[in-house]
Amino acid sequence: MIITRRALLKLTAFAPFIAGSAKAADWSVLTAEAKGQEVFFNAWAGADNINAYIAWAGEQVKTRYGVTLNHVKITDTAEVVKRVRDEVKVGKKDGSVDLVWINGENFHAMKTEKLLFGPFAETLPNFALVDTKGKPTTQHDFTEATEGLESPWGMAQFTFFGDGAKISAPPKSMIELAAFAKANPGRVTYPAPPDFHGTTFLKQVLIEVTPDRSVFAKPIDAAAFAELAKPCLAFLDEIRPVLWREGKQYPKSQSEVTQMVADGELLIGLTFNPNEPANLVAAGTLPKSTIAWQHAGGTIGNTHFVAIPSNAKAKAGAQVVANFLLSAEAQARKNDLKIWGDPTVLDVTKLSAEDAKLFTAAPAPGSVSIPGPAILEPHASFVALIESTWLSHFGNG
Repeated sequence: MIITRRALLKLTAFAPFIAGSAKAADWSVLTAEAKGQEVFFNAWAGADNINAYIAWAGEQVKTRYGVTLNHVKITDTAEVVKRVRDEVKVGKKDGSVDLVWINGENFHAMKTEKLLFGPFAETLPNFALVDTKGKPTTQHDFTEATEGLESPWGMAQFTFFGDGAKISAPPKSMIELAAFAKANPGRVTYPAPPDFHGTTFLKQVLIEVTPDRSVFAKPIDAAAFAELAKPCLAFLDEIRPVLWREGKQYPKSQSEVTQMVADGELLIGLTFNPNEPANLVAAGTLPKSTIAWQHAGGTIGNTHFVAIPSNAKAKAGAQVVANFLLSAEAQARKNDLKIWGDPTVLDVTKLSAEDAKLFTAAPAPGSVSIPGPAILEPHASFVALIESTWLSHFGNG
């Protein structure tokens, strides 16, 4: 009996770990299947430049593959996870989500609950261009192995920035940051969790004060975390009196910290996009003397991905979109500071000479001059414990 591609997709709709996604040899079959499909891409919509980039990608896949990409603009990916969960629970096979921008706890939840289609990512033709050796987070999401259930889209790494005219020697570790804060009282702070950047700052402290980093690769319970967190809390207690407003108040968001750096109220800002400081310089928000840096021993890095729910209606179309997002053209456009400034997941040495030229723009003011190593995110189980511990220790001012 011959099983058609369409029949195979239907058979695998609720069997996310059964082989059923496209192999390179089947790509022409899959693209034919995708033609005419509508892909509902649920993606964060909090930035105009990102929305514009997704719109451009939609125009490209429509012209090239006959796939209509609908950007479903969301503010919280957890709500998408809940929607898919509810749809699968009631047996809805033609789900409302075909592709989702995802990573971290949300991926962990969907993988654990078997809400994802695949494996598909590593069978995409353009996955061969991904830098899986130099960027191990392209196959590990917050220490969770992706197992082909999500396709890498962009890179991120915790980065600090400030005005080089005011900072002669940027602190390259948390110990140096503490010394800098003591020498410049009231000019350093971090956002209050659960702001993502505030939580990441706490993760960075926790990692740097913990001798055995292997603990971060495994789930942790509340009792074990309480013991592990003691040196981190001691460090935070030490710097609290010299923070902005003596640590009695914390900014609510990373954007608030950035604005205070731009206004001269703070000396150091933080971001998870290494290109953001250069973007802010180009926009005139920060001075051309802005510098950006990462800690010499490394800072937390991760990859953000796209994934296909197990009950997606347009699985073929979703894979075509994911593959296009991995193309040199799409990655270079996303990497462009004038477009988005999101670092690429590709290994540029794998590209043709012509495609490699797309990534050779001269470093812009505000760029990271000497990148630090990327440190894997702690296991997803750490997040809630980090935030609740900080809130109980510092939340009351």
